Amino acid sequence: MGGSLDTTDESRSTAGATTRSDHPVVVCLEDVTKIFEDAPAVDDLNLEIYDGEFFSLLGPSGCGKTTTLRMIGGFEEPTSGRILLGGREVTYLAPYHRDVNTVFQSYALFPHLNVFDNVAFGLRRKKLTKVEVARRVGSILEIVDLPHYEKRKASQLSGGQQQRVALARALVNEPTLLLLDEPMSALDAKLRRQMQIELKRIQSQVGITFLYVTHDQEEAMTMSDRLAVMRSGKIEGIGSPRDVYDSPSTEFVATFLGASNLLAGTLEAASGALSSVTLTDGTSLSVPHERVPALAGSTTLKVGVRPEKISIGVAGTSVPAGHNALRGRVRVSTFTGVGNQYLVDSVSGTELTVYAQNIGQELAPRSGDEVVLTWPIEHTFAVVPMTGSNDEESTNDEE
Repeated sequence: MGGSLDTTDESRSTAGATTRSDHPVVVCLEDVTKIFEDAPAVDDLNLEIYDGEFFSLLGPSGCGKTTTLRMIGGFEEPTSGRILLGGREVTYLAPYHRDVNTVFQSYALFPHLNVFDNVAFGLRRKKLTKVEVARRVGSILEIVDLPHYEKRKASQLSGGQQQRVALARALVNEPTLLLLDEPMSALDAKLRRQMQIELKRIQSQVGITFLYVTHDQEEAMTMSDRLAVMRSGKIEGIGSPRDVYDSPSTEFVATFLGASNLLAGTLEAASGALSSVTLTDGTSLSVPHERVPALAGSTTLKVGVRPEKISIGVAGTSVPAGHNALRGRVRVSTFTGVGNQYLVDSVSGTELTVYAQNIGQELAPRSGDEVVLTWPIEHTFAVVPMTGSNDEESTNDEE
């Protein structure tokens, strides 16, 4: 793409902020709580977001993610706690006193203005010269792939083009942080997938820190450098998409971020790098010690494995070294084109889901067949059983 965005402005300095691996902290939440009508929407939240990363807050409606974004942007005040941007406390500062821009669900474009004037709006309020405004608007329109749309009215644009204009209008001001509140919720599925790739490309090109709020797991997994899964106002899992997916920290994270097979069991002795868990039917499974949660006064937990990690074979199939195994019977076998999906009733009565890729090397088991499920021990994890129900829609957390 042509064009570039200057992000060396002194306003982007994060002097005084703590660092990790030479990446300054752009956003720091310290014990932040927000209470609506005696109920906490955000509950004692601590979070650090680093310079230049694409960070997503992921969770169901009512989990507190949008309230968190609004407090960072200055649209809500926390009940308690501190918010720092670039090492400077901004807890009670108005939005226009923070070096932050926001892209909302509705895009909020000015319908009576053309693309150029929409994007230039903030620059003109800063009293920049016409030459500088033209240079920066032209540069950012190149980056969002709208270089010849300056004279189009917002009403003449498609949904995806309107989103790009809203993004350009926010980025042209060169903020330290860009907040994005479910900006793709109005797009159809195909365009959403295209924009996921485009949005990550744009973020990588401009180098500005993005904080993205979504309930869509695919969006968060596709675009994020790191993500946090929220539930009931708290963070239940945080890390890279791969780490959070492969090593979920709680049962909620395991079930919300993709599909998981979870089996109830009891933690037994540890041997070297592995811990042993006995299932209700007496089967023993091995779990890497680092993937076993700390248990407070209980040995009850759930062992998990993702459906795509499992190999399915006919009864009597030998179990490879370093693998866990379960016996069961196929209840449903479904051909999906790219593979087969199975629902298998294990000996203990637990239903397991298996995704098998269609590579044409073996006959697919059929309904009623007895099978053996195997998977590498390193793909096994354990979580503490979840208490309480899933979050419901909250009128306070605006999705």
